Amino acid sequence: MTRALYATVPLVLAVMLAGCGGEETSPPESTETAADRTTAAEVSSASESRETASTEEAPEVPPFDEPVMFELSSRLGSDRRLTVEGETNLPQATRLQVIVERELSGVRWRERVSVAEGGFVAGPFGPGSGLPDGGYRVTVDVQEGSVQPRSVRERLGEENEHLSGPLVQQSRHGLGQVARYSQRFLVGSETRRTHDQVEVIRVE
Repeated sequence: MTRALYATVPLVLAVMLAGCGGEETSPPESTETAADRTTAAEVSSASESRETASTEEAPEVPPFDEPVMFELSSRLGSDRRLTVEGETNLPQATRLQVIVERELSGVRWRERVSVAEGGFVAGPFGPGSGLPDGGYRVTVDVQEGSVQPRSVRERLGEENEHLSGPLVQQSRHGLGQVARYSQRFLVGSETRRTHDQVEVIRVE
């Protein structure tokens, strides 16, 4: 009887140990596979390649380094209204404002234009009845950097800081630099005597 009892004890212990071993849990294995790691590495590498290519493809735009220049010509049509044509060395798409003012009354006409192929055309200016004889002034303003298109700001600077020359001045609104060119002329059917260097414009 004793021998049978001693033989039964190891069997019971073995069963108990086997039961306890079945309850032991191991930490979950990572679901990331080698293929996943390879794909993530390829995506990261492709992203870096695109960033590098983008940086290399964007050429550096040189700043505008010439003094601002304008040349104007004005002509009266048969309706006695004025058309202003100009040439400039400013970058393509630079935004300008052209103003025609009658000296006697201070009446103004204005138009916003953009530089195209080194020039611009504005007008016709004046009332429907045409410009009366007298003195006038044409003014061309380079508008502030805040209203210029991005392609122009890349050349002139965010506040037109790359503008230079005798036509350049500080903006009245404290928003950087602007440039202004002004030319005086006389409208009349006959040449008038004047001591000023002024253009006399006759009706075409």
